[in-house]
Amino acid sequence: MGRDLGGKTLFITGASRGIGKAIALRAARDGANIVVAAKSSQKHPVLPGTIHETVEEIEAAGGKGLAIRLDIRDDEAVEAAVEEAVANFGGLDILVNNASAIVLSGTLDLPMKRFDLMFDVNVRGTYAVSRTCIPHLKKAGNPHILNLSPPLNLNPDWFRDHVAYTMAKYGMSMCVLGMAEEFRADGIGVNALWPRTVIATAAINVLGGMVKPEHCRTPDIMADAAHAILVQDARRCTGHFFLDEDVLRATGVRDLRKYSVEAGRPLMKDLFLDE
Repeated sequence: MGRDLGGKTLFITGASRGIGKAIALRAARDGANIVVAAKSSQKHPVLPGTIHETVEEIEAAGGKGLAIRLDIRDDEAVEAAVEEAVANFGGLDILVNNASAIVLSGTLDLPMKRFDLMFDVNVRGTYAVSRTCIPHLKKAGNPHILNLSPPLNLNPDWFRDHVAYTMAKYGMSMCVLGMAEEFRADGIGVNALWPRTVIATAAINVLGGMVKPEHCRTPDIMADAAHAILVQDARRCTGHFFLDEDVLRATGVRDLRKYSVEAGRPLMKDLFLDE
């Protein structure tokens, strides 16, 4: 298999900022085609980035971009977005399910509308976009689905304080567990990727100061790890729950200091990972 993504078409949800955008820009440096599928079509008063700005950066980096405003909770919109992507680029090689909602609240403090948001985006959205893309992925030479979700860890500590969020993220991981086997014979690699340490994205701003950026890594570590997975032979690389550090070390990377927001600062371990 080729060691780059040149000429491949990636459909990335939530790619207007953060990890999704970083994955898009890493693929763009190879000359990939990237569909930026996210809700942010206009500037947000607080959150950075729009789908159009991301496409501009993709094309400046050497790739080709297509901005599609998409709410993955809307089935008809998902179908239309995938059809537009296929019509524009002639097919689909890779799906990255990056879009996600997070609310770290306990049972009595979580309004049901927030529960529904997390399940609609994280679980149902991931399932719906995957389901819509798979018929096109079956036609690709080396098709991959990559979900940004954690390993399935049933330690009760990870459920106690935010059971709804944990269930929603694990729902994405269960899609990996099931779809990897369901579509193994079709040659589609279905995997999960999760950071060992917290990543400095806009998501940490909703955590009320629980996480300080200087104790995080940049999204580039996830982008480089995703790239290393997506260039693998999909028939041989499927059903795995990867951690970013482990992926990069397997490729020979030993020094991860360049990914720190502030070099030398202690890093905060991410959720769902035991010591």
